Order: sequence, then structure tokens, then C-alpha cells
Amino acid sequence: MTGNKSSLRQRCYHVLFDQRTRSGRRSEVLWGLLALLSVITVFIESSIGNQVTFTPEQWRMFIAIEIGFTLVFTLEYVLRVLVWPEPVRYVFSFWGFIDLATILPLYVLWLWPELAIHYFFAWRAMRAIRVLRILKLLRLMPALNSLWRAVVNSRHQLILFYSFIAIVLVTAGALMYGIEGAVNGFTSLGVSVYWAVVTVATVGYGDITPHTPLGRFVASLLILIGYSVIAIPTGILTAQMTTELQRRRLERKCPLCHQQDHETNAQYCKSCGGRLPLIGKEE
Repeated sequence: MTGNKSSLRQRCYHVLFDQRTRSGRRSEVLWGLLALLSVITVFIESSIGNQVTFTPEQWRMFIAIEIGFTLVFTLEYVLRVLVWPEPVRYVFSFWGFIDLATILPLYVLWLWPELAIHYFFAWRAMRAIRVLRILKLLRLMPALNSLWRAVVNSRHQLILFYSFIAIVLVTAGALMYGIEGAVNGFTSLGVSVYWAVVTVATVGYGDITPHTPLGRFVASLLILIGYSVIAIPTGILTAQMTTELQRRRLERKCPLCHQQDHETNAQYCKSCGGRLPLIGKEE
């Protein structure tokens, strides 16, 4: 009996977590589609109106749909916790928080119905939390692991660069606060730094603009610096992504001739024609 429970738990684990298997990939596609449908439902519900303007029929329909999605995702969450080797660790992991946040809104409204009746902002917040289900689609993107490793490997360069940008923003904000002053809209250091951030991002909302020649000169410098904010991190991440891709290609080593540097989707060796080992094993 214990062996059967262990085997069943292992099968559930592969279905829910192992994307190297066919059943695991199909499971993630299913949960992703359900998450996408639930988010589309939230947008439709939001576009129709709120709980005051809903007709009773619309209200019952959306409540029934939300109950269905919540029950399905609750079952998924419970199964993931039960089959994970360290359940507590999963509960407090990134995916654990995401899975829990996507099922909380309805339970919160059941426990405290006055939130939906008296506090419209709470109802809107519940809608926003339900939209977090879209993050479940990230599980369908295994290439994000390579991107994440590239970010981790380049974290020191990125921290150094953005620290420099933060110093520039604070300095520019202080200069503009002194140059322009409250007369031209720079009423505080916080507002001035906000203007610097908007200027470096090359957004330029226009709610605060410099009026003095010296202030416009500082603004021009910030606009030029803004282009480096996009170019430099992109170059750093591109270099790391290239290194990561090369590393993955070197992992595809032919067991017969030991030739490396194969494409990640290659099935046969480009030198001897031998079959390459698969990345992951399909059921």
C-alpha cells in the first residue's frame, strides 16, 4: 500500500512539475490555458461593470465561473503541495505564492463579504490579484531559465550600472531643484528626481518642464544619458545569453565521437551521424 502511494505521488509529481515528460508538458499547457481563460473572464467582467451595475443573471454567471476556476486552481495548489518533496518550501517559494494568490480572492470574499459590499477598492484589488494567474503562463517558457541565469551571472555589472544611474538621477534632481525651483514646478527634491527619472526614460510626460537655459541644458544631458540606460544593459544581457547558449550547445556531446557544439534541437551528430542524447526523457 505504501509503495502504491509512493508511486502515485511520483506520477503526480512528474505530471505537475516535470516539463521534460510529455504528460508534464501537457499538464502545464492545460493549467496555462485555464489561467488565460480566467484572466480573460476577469477583463470581460471588468468591462461590463461592477457589482452595482450587474444584472442578477450576470452576477450569478460570473460568480459561478469564478467558483469553478477557484476550485480547479485550489485542487492544483493542494496537489502541488502534497507531491512536492518539501511542501513547506514550496508554499513559501515564488510559484507557491503565485498559486496561492490566484485562489485567495474568492475565499477572502467568502470570509469577509462586507469587502465586496462596502469597499469597492477591495473588489478592484481582488480583480487585480486574479489577473496574477497570467503569471502561471511563465511555466510554459522553459527558455526563461536561460534568461534568468544570464541575469544572475551579470548581476554585478547590472547593479553597478544602475547604481551609477541612480546617483546621476539624484544629482540631476538636486540640480534642477536648485536651478528651476518651485516657481517652475520643481517643488521638492522628490518631484525633481521624479522628473529626472521620466526624462532619462525618454518618456517626457510634460507635466514638469524646465524653463531656464541651464535647466534645459541639464535636461538635454539626461535625455542623452537615457539612451545608454537601454543600450548598456541590453549589451550585458546579450553577452551573457550568448555565453549561456554556447554552454548549452557544448552539453550536446556525441557519445560515439565525442563531438560537441551541436544545436540544442539536433538529433544526430554532425560528424559521425550518431544519435545524440536527448535533453530530458520522454514518457
